[in-house]
Amino acid sequence: MPRALQLLRAGAVALGFLYIFVLSRRATLARGGEDLPGMSIALGLLSLIFFAGAIAATRVRGADARLQTDLLWGLGSGCVLAILWRAGVFAAVGV
Repeated sequence: MPRALQLLRAGAVALGFLYIFVLSRRATLARGGEDLPGMSIALGLLSLIFFAGAIAATRVRGADARLQTDLLWGLGSGCVLAILWRAGVFAAVGV
């Protein structure tokens, strides 16, 4: 059960990150803003930082860092989902 709870928390963080990212991008485009070049690269690097932090926290602090690692895994996964969304992977779903 604890593993399922961890996956649920990380998934909720990832979907929350994607939702906020999509809202922010749509608001920027509605105001006449431009799509920044290199955003996918920046998100990719950010996801690597989050994933490295999650791995380091797990190895150093173990089970004590469960909430922290769930947050970091979720943020890293959210960055990956945002990259996929920018690439149009979710266009068939209507997102």
